[in-house]
Amino acid sequence: METTPAGTALLVIDMQEAVLTGCADVAGVVARINDLLRRAREAGTAIVFIQHGEADDPELAPGSPGWQLIGTLDRREGDIVVPKSYRDSFADTGLVAELSRSGVQRLVLTGAQSDFCVQTAALSALMRGYDVTLVSDGHTTTPAVLAEGELGAEAVVAFVNSHLETLAYPGRTVEVVRAAEVSI
Repeated sequence: METTPAGTALLVIDMQEAVLTGCADVAGVVARINDLLRRAREAGTAIVFIQHGEADDPELAPGSPGWQLIGTLDRREGDIVVPKSYRDSFADTGLVAELSRSGVQRLVLTGAQSDFCVQTAALSALMRGYDVTLVSDGHTTTPAVLAEGELGAEAVVAFVNSHLETLAYPGRTVEVVRAAEVSI
């Protein structure tokens, strides 16, 4: 078994029924996240589920069917769930407090809406002093509709991976790694 990196947390962002509608490779992403969850539990690594809610959106209103985490995700009783209302998992949430309790310095990011919530969480984490590992095959999104036409979901995921892969931030480590290669 791998050595657990000190101060690491696995974040699972917005893996919710309504959010995942139309996303690419949902079953594959869920399977890879579930494997990371298993490995994190075995290693004693902190796990935090982020759950987006919007009272004005019937599909994402807290308690609605679309707001629920996808049923195939291995969320367990007692797992930490942080509710959010913005793309940024840190904005007006208790995430920093949860991470501080565990002495977290490095975040392993997975989840839905690569180009919105996942990328925003990565950038916000860096600005707050965390090292970031983006799981390259552990996030998904829908196609991007642009004035010039549609950009496929797989291309959006690849763009986000490339964007973070080339990102340097002072005093921080940023890496983009496939799920099977993540040190958790």
